[in-house]
Amino acid sequence: MQWYTMGVDLGSTTAKAVIVDAAGEIVASRVVQMGAVSRQAVGVAIESVLEDACLSSEDIARTISTGYGRRLVPGADKTFTEITCHARGAAALSPGVRLVIDIGGQDSKAIAVDDDGLVDRFALNDRCASGTGRFFDVLCRALEVDLDEVVDLALAGTENLEVSSMCATFAETEVISLLAQGSAPADISASVHRSVAARTLGLVAQVGKAIPAVMTGGVAQNKALVTFLSDALGQDLVILDTPQIAGALGAALIARDEYQGQLGLTVQDIETDRQLVAQRSGGLRDCTGCDGHLGDGHAHDHDGGSRRPVPVILQTDALSAAGPSPR
Repeated sequence: MQWYTMGVDLGSTTAKAVIVDAAGEIVASRVVQMGAVSRQAVGVAIESVLEDACLSSEDIARTISTGYGRRLVPGADKTFTEITCHARGAAALSPGVRLVIDIGGQDSKAIAVDDDGLVDRFALNDRCASGTGRFFDVLCRALEVDLDEVVDLALAGTENLEVSSMCATFAETEVISLLAQGSAPADISASVHRSVAARTLGLVAQVGKAIPAVMTGGVAQNKALVTFLSDALGQDLVILDTPQIAGALGAALIARDEYQGQLGLTVQDIETDRQLVAQRSGGLRDCTGCDGHLGDGHAHDHDGGSRRPVPVILQTDALSAAGPSPR
């Protein structure tokens, strides 16, 4: 009897759902955008992907959720962090990948991946929205253009302006100030994109630059950032056809492995997983010590401390509480 598994990635701005068959092949996928961490969006994504696959919920043997709002996904059997799921999904979409750069709506991550597509090391910037999808939304509003236009402007910019503030809260004010000084919108957009690339490079430096490298998440569709980040890395990023579904695909594949009794994940540091959960809930966010500056290219916490990479493979919260499962 044929069976299927589903992965659902509820991010800060979009909901993604992927169904795979017993062989791990994608049967259907959906991306739905309906506002911040939307329960409605995740419901639409699930219903739509089932309809696309000509399946019902009874045909799904196992569902795993991931993403910013993973605990809000109805019917999920377990939850895994998006770090684990994006690594697995990226490895499936681009076999042999060694570095995954995931830039989402509210945070960004650099993930080193091993030979088996599992997380080796990761660095996370989630205490500030700098270099995320939200940051580009602010840029669009300040320049009074849509996202496609801001990307085109960035690719056309020629002058490298000094962009001192990388805090999304103050970015709009700074962009308006640059406009008032007579700076061209194209140069402003290009300079902001270069600064975001530099910020991302700081995360990559913490886990180690490796090739092949891919970008996942919605911001991977920003051609200007891909160009500037490739230049900063000194290597071309692998371009995925569907970068937004990487997390949901990884969750679906993990669900498949678990259903078959072949789950190959371990937890090296359960406390780190719990810290990530606390950060996702906003409990560790603090902007009181932020100077709003990009600084020396290294990733900094808002308390001014430099963040070090954490050698950990993150697993589902439920499994973390119960302890590591055998590899």
